[in-house]
Formats: sequence, structure tokens, C-alpha cells
Amino acid sequence: MRRLSHKNFCGALHRSRENAKKFPGFKEIILIETILIEGIIYGIMVLGLFISYRTLNFCDMTVDGAFPLGGCVLAVCLVNGIPPFFAVVLAFLAGCLAGFFTSLLYTKLRIPDLLAGILMMTMLYSVNLRIMGNRANISLLRIPTPFSKLMDFSSRVFPSLPSETGILIFLLAFILIFKALLDIFFHTDLGLTMGALGSNEQMVISQGVNQKIVRGIGVCVGDGLASLSGAFAAMYNGFADVGSGTGVIVSGLASLMIGEFIIRSNKITWITLRVLLGSVIYRGLMFLARRYGHFINLTPNDLKLITGLLIIVCLIVANLKGKANFMKHLKRPLK
Repeated sequence: MRRLSHKNFCGALHRSRENAKKFPGFKEIILIETILIEGIIYGIMVLGLFISYRTLNFCDMTVDGAFPLGGCVLAVCLVNGIPPFFAVVLAFLAGCLAGFFTSLLYTKLRIPDLLAGILMMTMLYSVNLRIMGNRANISLLRIPTPFSKLMDFSSRVFPSLPSETGILIFLLAFILIFKALLDIFFHTDLGLTMGALGSNEQMVISQGVNQKIVRGIGVCVGDGLASLSGAFAAMYNGFADVGSGTGVIVSGLASLMIGEFIIRSNKITWITLRVLLGSVIYRGLMFLARRYGHFINLTPNDLKLITGLLIIVCLIVANLKGKANFMKHLKRPLK
């Protein structure tokens, strides 16, 4: 069992440098691939945020703990020889379990959704440490993962392309299939009920639907997707870390808002598409800030500040557009 051996890794690095010398735009291709890969990986988490924040109107802070939970579960499973497919499934189920306990705190103990999420996020930090044997991180560099095998295959079959091309193709296929399944789900009775619950809870209750069960399912799926995203991120980065979830919910909200500015539609197909596009654009903005930020004295330490300012700007623009539409409606002549 091996990941990329030191010899293969050095060979891939040498080929990348040689290609960079031959093709002037090779570095730009690698940059675009990296943005797309990270945008898709974190886009899975943003889809989970969309289910909890936008669909259910549930402020779920558990995401900051569920994201590293997926990476921790995946890393421990791979270290102990569990097949990668089952490791990814267990990571997703671990996130669903975290969402289940969050919904229990909200429904049974009547703790507000924001506080319930914060409590679960705080407890998950210790849980993640316990899962990894009281270690802050686990390296996956010498452990075979699906991503490492895809990189190895791509570097052997397509030596003129970046080694991460195989990962990008896999993620594109995965997210297209997953998006199609998610769109189909939101056209089912359960999906429509979930959307109605976030808009008008009393109407759902009047129809005889148990809103606690519907909300619990949505929260579980949302945190499960965050955990799945964390598992993919751990495979891509080559390590799992208990602190990898710090601030992911803020970046996810920024991605949601960016997507809403790009595409304005009530159709679920376009809504899920704009969520993914918002994630890719956000990652692209962060890369540009890291690459060209030195011209205005920005450092990587300022990225959290940039994210916060970006969200504030989005909120201000949204409020201004709302007021403009309201004034336009008032000026409209009565028929």
C-alpha cells in the first residue's frame, strides 16, 4: 500500500517544472485547476449551508465542527486499513450524527438554533481530538487515497498535463451527479415540505406534518455534506487537522451571497448551480488576494478580514437593492 512514493512525487514535480518551462501558460492552468478543485470541494459544504440556512432558515453553527470531523474520521479509517469508499461514507454519517444531536438540542431541550450549533461545534473539537487519538493532525502523505491514485494515474497517462487533472475530472463528475440527485430530491414531497418549512412553518404544521422530523432530516443532511467536504479536503491537502474548520461557515456564507448576486432565480436547478459557482468564485477571489495582495500590503493573515468585508458589502448591496425595489413599487401607478 502506498500513496505517491517519494520517487514518484519528485518525478511529478520535475515534470511540472519542465512543463512550466515549455508552456508559458502552464502555471495559469495549474492555478485554474486548483481554484476549481477547491471550489468544488468547499462547494459541497456550501450546499449543506444552503439546506440549513436558506431552505430551513436554521442557523447551524455545527458546520465549523462537522467539517474537520469528516477529515478526522476519514484519516483514522484510512490509517486502520478501511477501504476509502467506506471511509468516506463513515465520514458523511458522522456529520449526519452531529447534525442529529444539534437538532435534538433544538427540539427536545428547546435551545435556540444558534446556541445549539455553537454548543455542538465546541464539543466536536474535543470529539475530533478523541477520534484521532488526542493528536491535532494526521498525515495522509504515505497512505493511499482516491485522490493520490488519481494523481498517480494522471501523471503517468497524461504527463503533459498537471497531475491534479484526474482529481478535477473526478470532482466534476461527482458534483454533477450529486447536483442532479439534489435537484430531484427538492422536487419530491419531502424536499418541497422542507422548503416550505423554512418559509412558513405554521402552514406546514397545519398540514399535519411533523416539522421536527423534517427539520432534523435537513440539519443532518447539511452537516453530513459539511463532513463529506471535510473528508475530500483532507484527501486533497494530504492531512486531517482538528482546526481545519475554523471560519468555514463564514466563507460558506460569503459563497452563498456571491452566488445569489450572479444568478437570481427561484428554480432549484439554478439555485444549486449558483451555490457551486459562488464557491468557485470565492476561492478565486481568495487566490487573487493571496497572489496580488502584496501590491496593497495584504498578507495571508488578512484573508479572514477580506471575507468579513466581502459579506458586509454583499449585505449592504442587498439592502440597497431591496430599498430600490420597494421605492420602485411605490412609484408604480395604480391600475
